[in-house]
Amino acid sequence: MSDCHAGASLAPGLLSRPHQTRPLRAVLIGPPNSGKSTLFNALTGLRQKVANFPGVTVEQRSGLHRCGDIDVELIDLPGIYSLNPASEDEWITHDILQGSRADLPRPDAILLILDGTRLNRHLTLAAPILALKLPTLVLINMSDELQQRGGDLDPQALSRKLGVPVALISARRGQGLEAIDRFFSQLQAQNMPPPRPVELPVLQDLPQCRSWAVRMGCAAEYRAPAPSLWTRRLDAILLHRLGGPLIFALVVLAVFQAIFTGARPLMDAMEDLIARSGEAIRSALPPGILQSLLIDGVWSGIGSVVVFLPQILLLFLFIGILEDSGYLARAAVIADRTMRRVGLQGKSFIPLISGYACAVPAILATRTIERKRDRIATILIVPLMTCSARLPVYTLIIAAFIPERPLLGPLLGARAAALLSLYVLGFLAAWGTAFLLKSSILKSEPTPFSIELPPYRWPSFRGLLLRLYDRAKIFLRRAGTIIFLVALILWVLSSFPLNEGRRPPIEQSLVGRLGKTIEPLIQPLGFNWKIGIGLITSLAAREVIIGTLGAIYGLEGQSDSGELQAALRRELSPGAAAALLIFFAFALQCMSTLAVVRRETGSWKWPLAQFSYMFVLAYSAAWLAKSLVDALA
Repeated sequence: MSDCHAGASLAPGLLSRPHQTRPLRAVLIGPPNSGKSTLFNALTGLRQKVANFPGVTVEQRSGLHRCGDIDVELIDLPGIYSLNPASEDEWITHDILQGSRADLPRPDAILLILDGTRLNRHLTLAAPILALKLPTLVLINMSDELQQRGGDLDPQALSRKLGVPVALISARRGQGLEAIDRFFSQLQAQNMPPPRPVELPVLQDLPQCRSWAVRMGCAAEYRAPAPSLWTRRLDAILLHRLGGPLIFALVVLAVFQAIFTGARPLMDAMEDLIARSGEAIRSALPPGILQSLLIDGVWSGIGSVVVFLPQILLLFLFIGILEDSGYLARAAVIADRTMRRVGLQGKSFIPLISGYACAVPAILATRTIERKRDRIATILIVPLMTCSARLPVYTLIIAAFIPERPLLGPLLGARAAALLSLYVLGFLAAWGTAFLLKSSILKSEPTPFSIELPPYRWPSFRGLLLRLYDRAKIFLRRAGTIIFLVALILWVLSSFPLNEGRRPPIEQSLVGRLGKTIEPLIQPLGFNWKIGIGLITSLAAREVIIGTLGAIYGLEGQSDSGELQAALRRELSPGAAAALLIFFAFALQCMSTLAVVRRETGSWKWPLAQFSYMFVLAYSAAWLAKSLVDALA
């Protein structure tokens, strides 16, 4: 395959690019599981950012690729199978390629990524892309796997048939990527041969497009690879009717045990670093208002949340491994049997699993669900899944009230079991809520479930590191903005009204008076006014309650995690601690989620009903949990 990139240097059929001073703008397009995101990470590295397209909730990943002295802005578009828009992400892709969005001009070029091991299916997408007559480079990904499994392809022959350059690459291994730089160099130099007519099918006729894709593959002497032996062997075990769910349960147990045991040394080191840096800042500042603001208010609030970063990154590491290895798609197949019992299908499982990371992208992931009633039902139950923002709350309370002891030997300890039970509780609440919705106001006929199962692959170490880097950036940005702002406001409210020219006792301050005002409402749950303030501030983001309590107790001289746990043990009974866990398991303490639900459903009716239902469920279940624990104590 030494000449597999020759087509990239000929570049037939491309249009010349007018002279521009701005960077080249190229979009990455491909079907799901084609390796598009892996290629994006390989080309951009740390020079990437994540945002939403203006005016919509579709996630946009963009990054900068340096090609010699040429800057190329790459935009990673959502994975699609066709350009016939039926969902919001497909409309975005369609509008960008047609140049009909004022905020994002038509791109200068397209990188079309196709899976070489499934070329006959993925080539169907090439027809509508080529019809746009934009400079296009077709990248046949996973060429290493194609060759290893006995497949073959002539890229120059395929280039002649498609009228655009074709290159064989392996994004995971970084092989063949120099063809992309040659393509961009030619585009920048406007060194493109004149366009040549290309045979294209009727784009609205799907059978004809599929037949065209097969003909293109035959003309390129494409030989499909043999089915992966390891994939067949593993699927026989992991998709077994009885063994599959059992293995999945064991994987989940191992993940939660690792979150508690594996992250502990890193959390201890982080806590020590925060304490030492806080003392260093304290010693560098003169005693007074500024020192109290920075150390007792802001540093205590932010530090009490940042200490949980290792656990959150470990959770995302496991989710990334399961997703990139191909196991997560199998978990959806296993879950389809359970989902159908409540009127949903396996496609709802992927957003629910994504909800363990964050409800916002999970709700966006429901766009792949074709039937509107199924999509709305999934949107309404996603926030019941335990997102990563709840993890610091769970960890703090569990560590404060549950002593660690083995339950299933080294596989499962008491704290990991408590954490796992909260995740299971959230899933059961989502399952029950879905049953109520699908048997009443959102009732519909069941739909068949189909999903393309990728072969098992070793996750990319670089891709996993970039994912963790992105999550750490997002987490620290929230700690440096939302939690910083909350801690600052709490410090100001705790400093007034002045008592003989001095800061008052915190319970007599403005924040104390606010807490005392709402205390009667939450007292039946065993919560005091400090927890009440935390419940209010956590509406900005769930984990903010930890920063709030850290700031409040920091003003009382109890700033680190151990002192915060001791303070909670003094002020909460075991029943109240259980109530707080249950309340956070069910309550919708996240305004960002409500905003996304409003935008995705097009009405305030659904998010308001969702917030009210979850609050009533949380309050009732928390009161019941407190009553049971107190009765058993």
